[in-house]
Amino acid sequence: MSSMNFHGARPLLRAVLFCAALAAAIPCLAQSASLDLLDTPAAQDQRAEHAVLLAVTRAGDRLVAVGERGIVLLSDNNGVSWRQARAVPSSVALTAVSFVNGGEGWAVGHAGVILHSADGGETWSKQLDGSLAAQLELKSAQALPGSDPQAAQRRLSAAQRLVADGADKPFLSVYFADPQHGLVVGAYGLAMLTDDAGAHWRSVGNELDNPGGMHLYAILGDPQSVMIVGEQGVLLRGPELGKAFSRVQSPYHGTWFGAVRVAPGQDLIFGLKGNAYRLEDGSQWQSVETEERSSLTSGKKLADNSLVLVSEGGRLMQSIDQGRHFQMLSVAGLDGSSITDVTQAADGALVLTGPRGIKRLNTMTLNKENVQ
Repeated sequence: MSSMNFHGARPLLRAVLFCAALAAAIPCLAQSASLDLLDTPAAQDQRAEHAVLLAVTRAGDRLVAVGERGIVLLSDNNGVSWRQARAVPSSVALTAVSFVNGGEGWAVGHAGVILHSADGGETWSKQLDGSLAAQLELKSAQALPGSDPQAAQRRLSAAQRLVADGADKPFLSVYFADPQHGLVVGAYGLAMLTDDAGAHWRSVGNELDNPGGMHLYAILGDPQSVMIVGEQGVLLRGPELGKAFSRVQSPYHGTWFGAVRVAPGQDLIFGLKGNAYRLEDGSQWQSVETEERSSLTSGKKLADNSLVLVSEGGRLMQSIDQGRHFQMLSVAGLDGSSITDVTQAADGALVLTGPRGIKRLNTMTLNKENVQ
């Protein structure tokens, strides 16, 4: 297991924003409360649009955002207005969401929850929770080969602690290559794989080169390759889901929080203290100056092939040269509060999530405000 305390590792970022935004003096929910929330359907809230929201994505032309208390918000007019999903079976904080098309999507979050929607986010069903995930991890650890008894024992002991802790470990990222094949990762190196649309999951944490059980924060995937980024410089790459993932030498030993595929063989990774690196020619990492010193929380390649990054400090940066250089944008309406995620609506607008809800930014306005 990682030596770093998870809830102190990433203030105001995906996994802890739910607690930190409520009040600094209030601790995260205890295990018993998490279990109650896990089986309590999300309530309808007239102010849900202004709740703590942690992630946003596209489902076809629809926008889907998720956050605290199991809130799922939908917009069918490019983020101009929002409404809550009709049925969400859990009230735990949801940290990430991904859709493979306009209908099929998955959301993950606290208490090891994995939710599935087949109707564009209108309704959701629970596929996995932390208690079952811990049992799957234990089963995987018990099946490890005996070629390295010490490593096998460490893995078994860690899995036994997961079972004893119950459903209290969060998943932090979800990626589906197609409607059948998906990967979910999270705290303490947890990783679950499915090849039947989530009807069944199996633990693959022991198949990743992550012996320290570092927290895994984000998955970047496409038909060329899949990369996982995480705590203390963890970079893991595999050719596709279900294949072995190997450790990539990291250019920085601090935590990575996200990655963007710029082009085949060219990735941009970013994280703690504004650090960002660009992969050149599939092998060489080059440092990128972002002009930001707070943690970079999310990034997106836009329809015009420019890149945007957002930060814990509430700032927005743009690159028009495939991530080699970034310019800090001056944007009316940003109030300095943390930005947890960014996506682009079908009409080109940027949609941002954070502790104060959702914000829509017109990209034409961005360009006008930042003309040299």
